[in-house]
Amino acid sequence: MQMRVQMMAAVVWIALAAGVNSIAQTQGIYSCVDAAGRKITADRPIAECIDRPQRQINPSGTVKRVVGPSLTAQEKAAQEQKDRVAAEVRAREAEEKRRDRALLLRYPSRTVHDKERAEALEQIDEVIKAASKRTTELAGQRKAIDADFEFYKSDPAKAPASLKRRLEENDSSVAVQKRFIADQEAEKKRVNMRFDEELVKLNQLWAMGGATPAAAAAPTAKK
Repeated sequence: MQMRVQMMAAVVWIALAAGVNSIAQTQGIYSCVDAAGRKITADRPIAECIDRPQRQINPSGTVKRVVGPSLTAQEKAAQEQKDRVAAEVRAREAEEKRRDRALLLRYPSRTVHDKERAEALEQIDEVIKAASKRTTELAGQRKAIDADFEFYKSDPAKAPASLKRRLEENDSSVAVQKRFIADQEAEKKRVNMRFDEELVKLNQLWAMGGATPAAAAAPTAKK
């Protein structure tokens, strides 16, 4: 009976040993040097080396990977912040490359870029021209109003309310047109600034692509 129990125990021990050995062969072993300078190996991550790198070694003896030290909460937060910043930088770089590609597709040459600038400025000039024409019309109306006020030159207070209202409306309309024209002139400056900034970038992209932009030496006419 006793011999039978011993044989059964031996079989269980051999099976457990074989299982551990099988796991070690599959996962490899961990190796590190602890704070005291001792080299430690184990079939699982080593607690004594939690604050330092550990090498996971394949059964063949090659290094499968290096497991970094466990981080404190503060170190983990700092690492996460560093990872976020790196991700944001990568996202910005990817977005910049996407914009560069779109810019090159839209403007394959200097000629195309100059043409679109000229068209954009021409549209603004047409709007300014219409506003200037309206300002001229208002100036003519003002002369007529001033002529009517001549009858009340000696006593302007006797001028009828309708005439005074015409004068106020004329002054208000002239002010509106002046502000509108000023806004359009500012818009022309913004358009030119945008095209200038694009051109600086495009010259770099064209050069990187080995292309010679057409009319590159010709100055851009700005209205």
